[in-house]
Amino acid sequence: MKKCITALLLLFTLSVTSLLACTSADKPESATGKTSKTSKSINDKRTDLIPVTLNEVAHSIFYAPMYVAMEKNYFEKEGIDLSLVTGFGADKTMTAVLSGTADIGFMGSEASIYTYNEGARDYVVNFAQLTQRAGNFLVAREDIKNFKWEDLKGRKVIGGRKGGMPEMVFEYILKQNHIDPASDLTIDQNIDFGSTAAAFAEEKSDYDFTVEFEPGATNLEKQEKGYVVASLGTDSGYVPYTAFSAKKSYISQHPEIIQGFTNALQKGMNYVASHTPEEIAQVIAPQFKETTPDTITTIVSRYYEQDTWKKDLIFRQESFDLLQDILEDAGELKKRAPYKNLVTTIYAEKSAKTVKDTTISH
Repeated sequence: MKKCITALLLLFTLSVTSLLACTSADKPESATGKTSKTSKSINDKRTDLIPVTLNEVAHSIFYAPMYVAMEKNYFEKEGIDLSLVTGFGADKTMTAVLSGTADIGFMGSEASIYTYNEGARDYVVNFAQLTQRAGNFLVAREDIKNFKWEDLKGRKVIGGRKGGMPEMVFEYILKQNHIDPASDLTIDQNIDFGSTAAAFAEEKSDYDFTVEFEPGATNLEKQEKGYVVASLGTDSGYVPYTAFSAKKSYISQHPEIIQGFTNALQKGMNYVASHTPEEIAQVIAPQFKETTPDTITTIVSRYYEQDTWKKDLIFRQESFDLLQDILEDAGELKKRAPYKNLVTTIYAEKSAKTVKDTTISH
């Protein structure tokens, strides 16, 4: 992960002159080739809104409060014309933010630590934390009723990319349970993020377990190809898994946009906290047209029950310290980064105080 970001930083340095010539008004619809998602058609949009491009690390039900805010037009009510682009990886999302093709990034905060330590001058600052637990699950080949992490000893598991949060949290849990990730089991880290469920489901697959995000975990169960036996989110405890960030220069120049953006997110958090999984699933369904309503509800329920989403968006220091503990434990961090440089809480604190529970018609 760090090597990838370092290379991308070098590329960014070489190309920054030409990139700065682009303005927000003439950004491409997608920084990664994926069509931007918006909750209104072009003809319906207000002309007085400020355009903001958000690059998300992945498009997942795990991030339900953000999609609620989109579908309920909370961003629009805060004066923001939001365009959503999926980066398919924290390295790509970070590059989009650093290059200016995205105004705001949504990814694991480890990426901000890596780029800061690599010497980025206009580094990104985290201003709102969305999730407080990991969003992936351990899927077994067999239905193990009383699963224990020790059951992984001697087994073959599909893991995540080295240096990424999914793999680091997985290894963190293993070590907490006195299991050596390097010698007590075999972890395959060479399968693309989007292909792990398919690799596990193959007839000739010899994997015993796979670590899956949704909808991969639920789909494997529905296909009777696997069984969810553990939640990494539950067993790792509260971890600052994903947060919103922007370059410090952008935050300094556009505090009103950052505040409005955070207010819209807080409204989404309030909605999720005060509504049932069925109601949440119904609201975000337009964001996941390829997924059945029943599956969306199942996934939302899983995340709901494990207390995935924070009540506010404040990224507290103890969470940042825990994140760096996990990075150090995984051997991915040579030097700890200062919380006061990489996190600002002023916008989330204001939203928590001023954005009260919203009465919303269904």
